[in-house]
Amino acid sequence: MTDRTTRERILDAALDLFGVRGVVAVSLDEIARAVGVRKQTVLYWFDSKEALLDGVLDKVAAELVIVIDAAVRSAPDDPLDRIDAVVRAVFRPAVRRPGLLGLVREVSRLSQGQADRLAERIAPLIDRAVAYLGDEMAAGRLRAGDPRLIAALGYATITGIATEPEVLRAVGWTADTAGLRSLRDELRAFLRAALQA
Repeated sequence: MTDRTTRERILDAALDLFGVRGVVAVSLDEIARAVGVRKQTVLYWFDSKEALLDGVLDKVAAELVIVIDAAVRSAPDDPLDRIDAVVRAVFRPAVRRPGLLGLVREVSRLSQGQADRLAERIAPLIDRAVAYLGDEMAAGRLRAGDPRLIAALGYATITGIATEPEVLRAVGWTADTAGLRSLRDELRAFLRAALQA
Protein backbone atom coordinates (compact mmCIF):
# COMPACT_ATOMS: atom_id res chain seq x y z
CA MET A 1 0.00 0.00 0.00
CA THR A 2 1.48 3.36 -0.99
CA ASP A 3 1.59 6.49 1.14
CA ARG A 4 -0.73 8.25 -1.29
CA THR A 5 -3.31 5.54 -0.78
CA THR A 6 -3.06 5.93 3.00
CA ARG A 7 -3.44 9.70 2.73
CA GLU A 8 -6.47 9.32 0.44
CA ARG A 9 -8.03 6.76 2.77
CA ILE A 10 -7.61 9.17 5.68
CA LEU A 11 -9.27 11.95 3.67
CA ASP A 12 -12.14 9.67 2.62
CA ALA A 13 -12.77 8.46 6.17
CA ALA A 14 -12.61 12.01 7.53
CA LEU A 15 -15.06 13.25 4.89
CA ASP A 16 -17.58 10.54 5.74
CA LEU A 17 -17.23 10.91 9.51
CA PHE A 18 -17.24 14.72 9.48
CA GLY A 19 -20.26 14.69 7.19
CA VAL A 20 -22.28 12.19 9.21
CA ARG A 21 -21.35 13.12 12.78
CA GLY A 22 -19.93 16.65 12.53
CA VAL A 23 -16.37 17.92 12.70
CA VAL A 24 -16.46 18.69 16.42
CA ALA A 25 -17.84 15.25 17.34
CA VAL A 26 -15.17 13.26 15.49
CA SER A 27 -11.70 12.70 16.93
CA LEU A 28 -8.50 11.88 15.12
CA ASP A 29 -8.50 8.56 17.01
CA GLU A 30 -11.86 7.66 15.42
CA ILE A 31 -10.59 8.56 11.97
CA ALA A 32 -7.48 6.44 12.54
CA ARG A 33 -9.65 3.47 13.63
CA ALA A 34 -11.87 3.85 10.56
CA VAL A 35 -8.80 3.74 8.30
CA GLY A 36 -7.11 0.95 10.25
CA VAL A 37 -4.02 2.96 11.17
CA ARG A 38 -2.65 4.54 14.32
CA LYS A 39 -3.38 8.14 15.24
CA GLN A 40 0.30 8.92 14.66
CA THR A 41 -0.14 7.93 11.02
CA VAL A 42 -2.97 10.43 10.66
CA LEU A 43 -0.78 13.08 12.30
CA TYR A 44 2.09 12.19 9.95
CA TRP A 45 -0.07 13.27 7.01
CA PHE A 46 -2.06 16.01 8.74
CA ASP A 47 -0.44 17.72 11.71
CA SER A 48 -3.79 18.73 13.24
CA LYS A 49 -7.52 18.19 12.91
CA GLU A 50 -7.76 21.61 11.25
CA ALA A 51 -5.15 20.58 8.67
CA LEU A 52 -7.13 17.39 8.01
CA LEU A 53 -10.34 19.38 7.56
CA ASP A 54 -8.49 21.69 5.16
CA GLY A 55 -7.37 18.61 3.22
CA VAL A 56 -10.94 17.29 3.07
CA LEU A 57 -12.23 20.66 1.85
CA ASP A 58 -9.47 20.83 -0.79
CA LYS A 59 -10.43 17.34 -1.99
CA VAL A 60 -14.13 18.14 -2.20
CA ALA A 61 -13.56 21.49 -3.94
CA ALA A 62 -11.19 19.90 -6.49
CA GLU A 63 -13.64 17.07 -7.20
CA LEU A 64 -16.48 19.57 -7.60
CA VAL A 65 -14.50 21.54 -10.19
CA ILE A 66 -13.80 18.36 -12.17
CA VAL A 67 -17.45 17.23 -12.03
CA ILE A 68 -18.81 20.61 -13.11
CA ASP A 69 -16.24 21.07 -15.88
CA ALA A 70 -17.08 17.63 -17.26
CA ALA A 71 -20.82 18.39 -17.14
CA VAL A 72 -20.39 21.68 -18.98
CA ARG A 73 -18.16 20.11 -21.66
CA SER A 74 -20.58 17.25 -22.31
CA ALA A 75 -23.78 19.33 -22.34
CA PRO A 76 -25.32 20.79 -25.50
CA ASP A 77 -24.74 24.49 -26.22
CA ASP A 78 -28.20 25.49 -24.98
CA PRO A 79 -27.78 27.37 -21.67
CA LEU A 80 -30.77 25.68 -20.03
CA ASP A 81 -29.33 22.27 -20.93
CA ARG A 82 -25.95 23.30 -19.48
CA ILE A 83 -27.50 24.53 -16.23
CA ASP A 84 -29.49 21.30 -16.04
CA ALA A 85 -26.30 19.27 -16.58
CA VAL A 86 -24.49 21.15 -13.80
CA VAL A 87 -27.34 20.63 -11.32
CA ARG A 88 -27.41 16.89 -12.12
CA ALA A 89 -23.62 16.71 -11.81
CA VAL A 90 -23.55 18.47 -8.44
CA PHE A 91 -26.23 16.19 -7.01
CA ARG A 92 -24.71 12.97 -8.37
CA PRO A 93 -21.88 12.73 -5.79
CA ALA A 94 -24.28 13.67 -3.00
CA VAL A 95 -26.62 10.81 -3.98
CA ARG A 96 -23.71 8.37 -3.99
CA ARG A 97 -22.10 9.72 -0.83
CA PRO A 98 -24.54 11.29 1.67
CA GLY A 99 -21.66 12.48 3.88
CA LEU A 100 -21.03 15.21 1.30
CA LEU A 101 -24.30 16.91 2.22
CA GLY A 102 -23.36 16.70 5.86
CA LEU A 103 -20.05 18.32 5.02
CA VAL A 104 -21.97 21.20 3.42
CA ARG A 105 -23.74 21.60 6.77
CA GLU A 106 -20.39 21.67 8.53
CA VAL A 107 -19.11 24.45 6.26
CA SER A 108 -21.47 26.85 8.06
CA ARG A 109 -19.70 25.95 11.30
CA LEU A 110 -16.12 26.54 10.13
CA SER A 111 -13.76 28.98 11.74
CA GLN A 112 -13.43 32.27 9.86
CA GLY A 113 -10.01 31.24 8.54
CA GLN A 114 -11.30 27.93 7.18
CA ALA A 115 -14.39 29.59 5.72
CA ASP A 116 -12.16 32.15 3.97
CA ARG A 117 -9.90 29.40 2.58
CA LEU A 118 -12.91 27.47 1.30
CA ALA A 119 -14.30 30.64 -0.29
CA GLU A 120 -10.96 31.16 -2.07
CA ARG A 121 -11.05 27.58 -3.40
CA ILE A 122 -14.52 27.87 -4.89
CA ALA A 123 -14.47 31.56 -5.89
CA PRO A 124 -13.17 30.84 -9.43
CA LEU A 125 -15.98 28.32 -9.96
CA ILE A 126 -18.62 30.77 -8.74
CA ASP A 127 -17.13 33.60 -10.81
CA ARG A 128 -17.29 31.40 -13.93
CA ALA A 129 -20.91 30.47 -13.23
CA VAL A 130 -21.94 34.07 -12.66
CA ALA A 131 -20.09 35.24 -15.79
CA TYR A 132 -21.73 32.47 -17.85
CA LEU A 133 -25.21 33.35 -16.58
CA GLY A 134 -24.57 37.06 -17.20
CA ASP A 135 -23.31 36.44 -20.74
CA GLU A 136 -26.28 34.22 -21.61
CA MET A 137 -28.71 36.77 -20.15
CA ALA A 138 -27.06 39.58 -22.14
CA ALA A 139 -27.33 37.47 -25.30
CA GLY A 140 -31.05 36.93 -24.66
CA ARG A 141 -30.67 33.16 -24.28
CA LEU A 142 -31.71 33.28 -20.61
CA ARG A 143 -34.31 35.48 -18.92
CA ALA A 144 -32.64 38.67 -17.70
CA GLY A 145 -31.99 38.81 -13.99
CA ASP A 146 -29.23 39.06 -11.43
CA PRO A 147 -26.78 36.23 -12.22
CA ARG A 148 -25.23 36.39 -8.72
CA LEU A 149 -28.66 35.98 -7.16
CA ILE A 150 -29.50 33.02 -9.42
CA ALA A 151 -26.19 31.34 -8.45
CA ALA A 152 -26.90 32.09 -4.77
CA LEU A 153 -30.38 30.55 -5.01
CA GLY A 154 -28.94 27.33 -6.41
CA TYR A 155 -26.31 27.21 -3.67
CA ALA A 156 -28.89 28.01 -0.97
CA THR A 157 -31.08 25.14 -2.15
CA ILE A 158 -28.25 22.63 -1.95
CA THR A 159 -27.08 24.00 1.40
CA GLY A 160 -30.64 23.96 2.71
CA ILE A 161 -30.91 20.26 1.96
CA ALA A 162 -27.94 19.66 4.22
CA THR A 163 -28.70 22.12 6.98
CA GLU A 164 -32.49 22.00 7.24
CA PRO A 165 -33.58 18.37 6.78
CA GLU A 166 -36.20 18.72 9.57
CA VAL A 167 -37.90 21.59 7.76
CA LEU A 168 -37.85 19.63 4.51
CA ARG A 169 -39.31 16.58 6.29
CA ALA A 170 -42.11 18.82 7.64
CA VAL A 171 -43.21 19.45 4.05
CA GLY A 172 -43.08 15.75 3.21
CA TRP A 173 -39.54 15.37 1.87
CA THR A 174 -37.78 12.13 2.75
CA ALA A 175 -34.03 12.33 3.37
CA ASP A 176 -33.04 9.34 1.27
CA THR A 177 -31.70 8.72 -2.23
CA ALA A 178 -35.16 8.85 -3.84
CA GLY A 179 -36.00 12.04 -1.95
CA LEU A 180 -32.73 13.63 -3.00
CA ARG A 181 -33.35 12.74 -6.64
CA SER A 182 -36.88 14.14 -6.41
CA LEU A 183 -35.61 17.39 -4.95
CA ARG A 184 -32.91 17.59 -7.63
CA ASP A 185 -35.52 17.15 -10.36
CA GLU A 186 -37.74 19.85 -8.83
CA LEU A 187 -34.78 22.24 -8.70
CA ARG A 188 -33.95 21.48 -12.34
CA ALA A 189 -37.55 22.14 -13.41
CA PHE A 190 -37.73 25.32 -11.33
CA LEU A 191 -34.50 26.73 -12.76
CA ARG A 192 -35.55 25.86 -16.30
CA ALA A 193 -38.92 27.61 -15.87
CA ALA A 194 -37.40 30.61 -14.10
CA LEU A 195 -34.62 31.16 -16.65
CA GLN A 196 -36.49 30.43 -19.90
CA ALA A 197 -35.99 33.45 -22.15
